[in-house]
Amino acid sequence: MSIRVLTPGWLSSVQDAGRCGHAAIGAGVAGAMDGTALRLANALVDNGANAAAIEITLRGPRLRFETDTLIALTGAAIDARCGGLAIPAWRPVAIGAGAELELGDMRRGARAYLAVAGGVDVAQVLGSRSTDINAALGPFNGRGLAAGDELPLAQIAPERLSRLRHALRAASPERAGETAVAAAHWSLDPQPWFDLRGDLPVALLRGSHFDSLDPASRRELFAGRFRVGNESNRVGYRLEGPKLNLAAPLELISEGVVPGTVQLPPNGSPIVLMAEAPTTGGYPRIAHVASIDLPRLAQRRPGDHVRFVETSLAEAQSRYLARERALAALVHSIHERLNN
Repeated sequence: MSIRVLTPGWLSSVQDAGRCGHAAIGAGVAGAMDGTALRLANALVDNGANAAAIEITLRGPRLRFETDTLIALTGAAIDARCGGLAIPAWRPVAIGAGAELELGDMRRGARAYLAVAGGVDVAQVLGSRSTDINAALGPFNGRGLAAGDELPLAQIAPERLSRLRHALRAASPERAGETAVAAAHWSLDPQPWFDLRGDLPVALLRGSHFDSLDPASRRELFAGRFRVGNESNRVGYRLEGPKLNLAAPLELISEGVVPGTVQLPPNGSPIVLMAEAPTTGGYPRIAHVASIDLPRLAQRRPGDHVRFVETSLAEAQSRYLARERALAALVHSIHERLNN
């Protein structure tokens, strides 16, 4: 049971929820940039939340499925076709053995997630199947997918797959026979989980060195409009726009950083650390993106604009817990629908 990569797209990689607990040896978290989209893609094929899937950036790969399976696409709005038939997102889709899935450009957003029933079954490295491209950790020696790669899939019992396929109640069964594709007639509403317009503000908490900014820079951080720079990647988003300045020079030693930390290098252009953030950094830590809004930021592409809004720790925690409750209820509902 496997998927063969025919063309890799711009940057596609295997990702799960991340490689946690290894900062002491310098190994960062990595994992999906948009963890919420990954979790929902996995739920739609009845996988566990941490099952490995394919993260697709800006333009997708072409893949051939060697066995009958179930797939789901979430995250960015991506053109997807199989056998001439458009593949809808945010719902489970049955794919037949030998089918080729072509994933094209993204109309909105920067990252889409392709989950497959059972999950991508590459070997774990430090307890995770995630690809950390910057650190060269994970499957395929830490690189993105390349033409000719074979992605093994975890075994799924034939009766379970048959039950899941039956639960789809495909909208066009006669077309399914021609194309080896059958999509569920129901889908998730992406609006609660995906910034459809790409202009919602990103919540930001003051960092350890926020008070070291000069007064104008403190105001500009929350009032200014920043642009995602072309050199942005899974390690960090380089923001262009208002230049931020310290009130006085700081002498710092390297300290711990995590995804979401906003650093200020000497050029005055902030860097937001993302999934492949290093474990330590020596630049001033002026702010931190609320974890609930990191997926929102991860879906901004180079050239997109970002506005920040100040939040408190209590408010950020409250929003996070509310999202977790909503996600848990939705995942349970999907599981019930697929198994009854």
